[in-house]
Amino acid sequence: MSDKKLVVAISSRALFDLEAAHEIFERDGVDAYCQYQIEHEAEVLGKGVAYPLVEKLLRLNKPDDDNILVEVILLSKNSADTGLRIFNSIEHYQLGITRAAFSGGESPYRYVRPFGAQLFLSADPEDVAEALDSGLAAATILPSKANDSTESLVRIAFDGDAVLFSDEAEQVYQKEGLAEFEASEKASAEKPLPGGPFKGFLAALHNIQSHYPAKTSPIRTALVTARCAPAHERVIKTLRAWDIRIDEALFLGGMPKGEFLAAYGADLFVDDQKGHCEVASEFVLTGHVPNGITNKDS
Repeated sequence: MSDKKLVVAISSRALFDLEAAHEIFERDGVDAYCQYQIEHEAEVLGKGVAYPLVEKLLRLNKPDDDNILVEVILLSKNSADTGLRIFNSIEHYQLGITRAAFSGGESPYRYVRPFGAQLFLSADPEDVAEALDSGLAAATILPSKANDSTESLVRIAFDGDAVLFSDEAEQVYQKEGLAEFEASEKASAEKPLPGGPFKGFLAALHNIQSHYPAKTSPIRTALVTARCAPAHERVIKTLRAWDIRIDEALFLGGMPKGEFLAAYGADLFVDDQKGHCEVASEFVLTGHVPNGITNKDS
């Protein structure tokens, strides 16, 4: 198998429940926060909203196999001193996380690229926005209902426009309406869409999938989009032009995505529209991608 592994960077607040400590930081400042973390560093942190996803990803690495499929990197605004509690919790849960960056209050997103990560998940919208602006795939993890399935298969779902693809088609829809959007997409069916911020992450997933028969791959992907016919053809032909496999495609024509994502069993869903994310988060772990025209004023 190729030595190109999947690398995911995750913030400490997405991985663990740090809300009590974060409230102290917001209310009393950094010194009180540091004192609290040091005083409680022997206490194991509770699992955060993205913990099940991380655990499932790391479980793809087999103990008796030297070939690492997935690596998870911890990125935290903590200092090394206050971050000791986080590493103690990683050790307690026996998570296979060995690399980390503690940025001492500054945004840690700048370490995503040097670590070679194809994805950055964080609870901090500002960090995510900066990461996206620098060309990285990033999403703000929302308070969500995580998939509690015990199956080993990792299921990732993506919105299309402004996530997997650029938002050029979404701009037509927002400015000129549905009829013009559908007409434009039908006329451009043979012209592949430019890639969006998550194209590289999908390609990294595809790299792992390509070494397995479809029925035995440890990862399954889905496109879950508000598009419907006749705007479907350009999307299908774009993925074909990229030579990237997508296992399932749901063209919902504006229907709410939550129940479909639950039926799919998504371990993670990413979308650029806040409304879609809020609905989806009631069913599955959801990340908001603040990219494209729908987030222009954010």
